Amino acid sequence: MKILSFLLIAVLFAFGYVGITPTKALSVEADTVTVLVPGENHYKEVLLINNLLTQHHYRKVPLKDSLSSVIFDNYINSLDPNKEYFYKKDIEYFEKYRLSIDDDLSKGNLDLGFQIFRVYRDRASDRIQYAFELLKNEPDFTIDEELEFDREKLAWSENKEQLNDFWRKKIKSYALNLKLRNKEWKDNQETLTNRYKNFEKSIKQYNSNDVFEIYINSYTSALDPHTSYFSPVSSDRFKVNMSHSLEGIGARLVQDVDFTKVYEVVPGGPAFTSKNIFKDDIIVGVAQGDEGEFVDVVGWRLDEVVEKIKGPKGTVVQLLLVRKGKSFNMLPDTLRLVRDKIKLEEQDAKAEIIPVSNGNSTYKLGVITIPDFYISFEDAQKGLKDYKSLTRDVKALIVDLQKQGMQGLMIDLRNNGGGALQEAIELTGLFIENGPVVQVRNTRNQVNVEKDEDSKVYYDGPLAVLTNRYSASASEIFAGAIQDYKRGIVVGETTFGKGSVQNLVGLDQFLPEDDIKLGQLKLTLAKYYRITGSSTQNIGVVPDVAFPSPFDPSEFGEASEPNPLPWDQVNGAAFNSTSQVSTELVATLNKMFLDDLKEDNQLADVVKNIEKAKADRAITTISLKLPQIQKIFLKGLKKMLI
Repeated sequence: MKILSFLLIAVLFAFGYVGITPTKALSVEADTVTVLVPGENHYKEVLLINNLLTQHHYRKVPLKDSLSSVIFDNYINSLDPNKEYFYKKDIEYFEKYRLSIDDDLSKGNLDLGFQIFRVYRDRASDRIQYAFELLKNEPDFTIDEELEFDREKLAWSENKEQLNDFWRKKIKSYALNLKLRNKEWKDNQETLTNRYKNFEKSIKQYNSNDVFEIYINSYTSALDPHTSYFSPVSSDRFKVNMSHSLEGIGARLVQDVDFTKVYEVVPGGPAFTSKNIFKDDIIVGVAQGDEGEFVDVVGWRLDEVVEKIKGPKGTVVQLLLVRKGKSFNMLPDTLRLVRDKIKLEEQDAKAEIIPVSNGNSTYKLGVITIPDFYISFEDAQKGLKDYKSLTRDVKALIVDLQKQGMQGLMIDLRNNGGGALQEAIELTGLFIENGPVVQVRNTRNQVNVEKDEDSKVYYDGPLAVLTNRYSASASEIFAGAIQDYKRGIVVGETTFGKGSVQNLVGLDQFLPEDDIKLGQLKLTLAKYYRITGSSTQNIGVVPDVAFPSPFDPSEFGEASEPNPLPWDQVNGAAFNSTSQVSTELVATLNKMFLDDLKEDNQLADVVKNIEKAKADRAITTISLKLPQIQKIFLKGLKKMLI
């Protein structure tokens, strides 16, 4: 890190940064709305961030016109992804600056980003006032009309009349959504009015740091979806909310404009064990207990939503969730959770014996569930002999399962988002003699082969690895290595496809003498490759036996993210595979599974539900006529998730 600091300071000198004193710019109050302009700290940060990204990001993309165009689209999309605020004339005016953002950012000029945001705020304020007008009267739910909620491919509105028509239908869909919960118009009117009052408040409370963060993240996300900037306030708030979240439901939440979004589900907590709340789900309502009324939390501050969700251990909280990939205008799902205190030991790997019948025989299948790849780095660095680690725990679990007569082992990696790379390597080592496990290529195109050096095999019996679309990173390294060594069968869904490595960099370290607190940059620095040479990036690990999946790779997974790193490959590493998994075995298992799909009624129902879920996600319109939508809603309302 010292070398990196030295290089960056040298670069700052080379670019003429040191010694330049910019004009100090502050946010100024005008009436009750802040006039947003860049601050001096933003000038310093953008130059520093630009040099970090252009020189140390894995992709090594120069800041030129081509990247400027992507940044432009990212910024417009981050402010108005559904084309419901800007007019066509606004976009046409901004277009003249599409290829000048690179020149501006390289000089520390942020004026365009702030100018566009000021127009966005004006347009949003105008829409809010129109919403208030619409909410004076109850909509007519007898009219047979539909709302097109997916506007991504539609043209920008030509005029106010076009935009008003969309907003009329949008407000009507919100009111219909509430009406279907058996509420009177007076209550629904109050709920929606308060929602837009909160939105109005949040729009007015935006400061220059907020605008800078959104604008810079339009730059970072142009390189890859995992590189991002956190302002000082966002960084501090994120840390606080992560620690607070360990009591309650076990989900880490973040603010996304006027929505509260799930950032991470903590292994071992009520949210995790429910298996029904996921990253990027949006929380739109919270109810206390089984009989409590749902409170609309759209437009609320993050800390207010967290306080609403938290509560004493053993009490019930219900959430209304808009799932990732679904429009906010669609009907939300209801999730019931019993609050609990998250204990670290509940995040540990766990094992059980499951009897499996086949004909007249019953076999003992050992199942080890691994929520994440954990290790106590602090204790390990201190040299403590018995430091906590996943691999140590799995060793003990295998011994215990063998004492119970285990005849086969399954490693369950569903919903495991990753963790420590070293643990993925060492865990693989429990099942192979020795050899390479993963390859890592850094920003200098140097490829390091990470190996298991322990020749002892701790379990050599039948092995399977169970994955789903939420299995990512270290999970993919382990599953891929087991598959490449032909050591075990991978079954389930294709994994997420995250094959990149990030590091969190505090910007203060590069300007330690400055009294202005700077933010943090999460920077992509390397890429994972399987020992065959293939990257897991975008494609994930494809199972030997693929289960039906509700997820389309184009809708969920790394490949669905904006500007993901491309799939590529390096030279394969030298390794000796086992003969425990043959092509014939894989073919036989797939035939058996296909036969079960035809003959097993429960599996057939699962497939039907998956196909229906896919069909539902393909729908981009929703009826605004009450009788037509009541049946759909009542069916969904009965689906109380435990």
